[in-house]
Amino acid sequence: MKVSVYDQQGKEAGTTLLPKEIFGLSVKPDLVHQVIISQMANRRRVIAHAKDRSEVRGGGKKPWRQKGTGRARHGSIRSPLWKGGGVTFGPTKERNFKKIIPKKMKRKALFMALSSKVKDGELVVVDELKLENHKTKDFVKILKAILKGKTESALVALAQKR
Repeated sequence: MKVSVYDQQGKEAGTTLLPKEIFGLSVKPDLVHQVIISQMANRRRVIAHAKDRSEVRGGGKKPWRQKGTGRARHGSIRSPLWKGGGVTFGPTKERNFKKIIPKKMKRKALFMALSSKVKDGELVVVDELKLENHKTKDFVKILKAILKGKTESALVALAQKR
């Protein structure tokens, strides 16, 4: 699979071959969806929490004796029936939203997403990226020259760590 390579000015500088094992896959939307859902679930944090009767402050002593008062029997003033008591079936911090996806499935979904980008013509390969000044303004100029107003957003992936 051949793809055009561009320089920093947005001019075509040649072509390159992309590996068919990565960029030539057919897309299975169910697999990509499953991986995206698992990533979003793994990012999710437990925020809602209500105290149950064991977590509410106070209520260690029996409010009145069991028999002989003519009132209902109670063991604690922090019962869910009382004002200031714990919540019966409220949300707790112990919930777990994690979903485990096998490494091979994650990898395959990434390759499918990359294949989809190539088929839609949304993948742009740049020969080298050199910045004299490390300024956002300079980088934006280069991006505008390369993308030519095709898209509002871009993901930049480098070949190696710097």
